[in-house]
Amino acid sequence: MRVIAGSAGGIQLHVPKRGVRPTMDRVKAAIFSSLGNAVSDAHVLDLFAGSGALGIEALSRGAASVFFVDEDRQSIAAIEKNLGKARFQARVREQDVFEFLKRFSSPERFEIIFADPPYEKTKSGEHFTEKLLSNEILPQLLEPDGVFILEKLPAEEIPMTKFWEIRRSKRYGSTEVLFLRLATATTKTV
Repeated sequence: MRVIAGSAGGIQLHVPKRGVRPTMDRVKAAIFSSLGNAVSDAHVLDLFAGSGALGIEALSRGAASVFFVDEDRQSIAAIEKNLGKARFQARVREQDVFEFLKRFSSPERFEIIFADPPYEKTKSGEHFTEKLLSNEILPQLLEPDGVFILEKLPAEEIPMTKFWEIRRSKRYGSTEVLFLRLATATTKTV
């Protein structure tokens, strides 16, 4: 796996030996092609960051900052190693994503939020997609004109949500990528 384009283009990324399912290069290329110039100077939040590939790709393409969040120690070590190889600086937090969302108290907002959660269910038996889309805090972290990009299993049903509108959905083999925007009602209350 590598950084596809930008200032760090071509750099090989370290991937933890367990616990991650890295975004394939062709999926990553499609995501960033869809984002276009929105990445430039964007503040990015990378949830379930794994190796940090999505956030590092954003930095390589001109994002102003990236905040990486993952609960796995090996993933955090990989992110830090990859940031060093690419010569980028970023904030990295070792924490469960839902605990992070519950405790994040900064007024900071992000133009782009990535989430590439595990395809298995959570410890409590919910699907990560369902839990993310129904989370009340996550929409408050996205700028009103920002985009939330969520990777999921194609067969996994998308729950009804009052927070998000699907703007685009694209399937790439065993991965489906959703491009979500804040629902109109949510935008007014944020």
